[in-house]
Amino acid sequence: MNFYLCLASLCMVIAAAAPQFNHTLDAKWEQWKSQHGRTYKGNEEDNWRRATWEKNLRMIEMHNREYRAGKHSFQMEMNKFGDLTNEKFRQMMNGFTQKRFQGKTKGNLFHEPVSVNLPESIDWRTKGYVTPVKNQGQCGSSWAFSATGSLEGQWFRKTGKLIPLSEQNLIDCTRSNDGCQGGSTNNAFEYVKSNGGIDSEESYPYNGMSGYCLYQKKNAVSSIAEYVNIPSANESAFTQAVAVMGPMSVTIDATHTSFLFYHSGVYYEKNCNSQNVVHPMLVVGYGVDRQNRMKYWIVKNSWGEDWGNNGYILMARDHNNHCGIATEASYPEV
Repeated sequence: MNFYLCLASLCMVIAAAAPQFNHTLDAKWEQWKSQHGRTYKGNEEDNWRRATWEKNLRMIEMHNREYRAGKHSFQMEMNKFGDLTNEKFRQMMNGFTQKRFQGKTKGNLFHEPVSVNLPESIDWRTKGYVTPVKNQGQCGSSWAFSATGSLEGQWFRKTGKLIPLSEQNLIDCTRSNDGCQGGSTNNAFEYVKSNGGIDSEESYPYNGMSGYCLYQKKNAVSSIAEYVNIPSANESAFTQAVAVMGPMSVTIDATHTSFLFYHSGVYYEKNCNSQNVVHPMLVVGYGVDRQNRMKYWIVKNSWGEDWGNNGYILMARDHNNHCGIATEASYPEV
């Protein structure tokens, strides 16, 4: 008798521990997996991935209800990261190793120009400075994409030619960085400067893995004379730099689930940390939201066009260096 009681108790414990799904979402789950090419190793992985996906979906729907009620300035949406926990996502995608790379010991310091009338808004994409959105995949190489983005813009400024540059060149050859395990844009600039150039994306294509350095000088299409650091956390100086010089490399706090599932509007996350910067990106302009008059930065990400607003995010501007947008800002001189 005791045996059967124990067996029944064990079955109840197992049943209680098993994920409880909303079966009205079955078709939606299968559609999401098909859309993003997801296959899992057996029912156990499928179940816990489904549980994570449902949790994220509930959070997104709750946020968007609050957005419609006027409680938020941005909307969220389910995307290709829907089956990832926030912890797993941080391990995979963030590309700045703060402890190793913090501190700016090289490069010049940006000095704010005198008597410059800044435009209310500027978008360097409309002026030919910005290449299409790229995708880093599952490699923590956002530092390389941020570096090539600002260098592509400065090279266009000098030559009138917009040439996609090789992130893979930086990943494989920048010894002071850690490839897919993270790095800093300034170290990438230092590499290009000392190396005498960087290959084009066409001649040294991206594969999303760290490998042997295959740089060939004959394929170099751009170089760096020096790089310039914006005074840390100074959004006024940063605004002037963006307005006068063009796209800027930045590193932000992208550790929040709200960032992961951003879709549209001006991103403001009350829990953002201006010092905990982990994800390099590219600021390509700024503006003011016509509806709520909220100032924003136009920021290019490296997670593909199927993330955010066609690969971009609008981030709150003049909100006390929100998410550290101006904490680690710099650009190359060519």
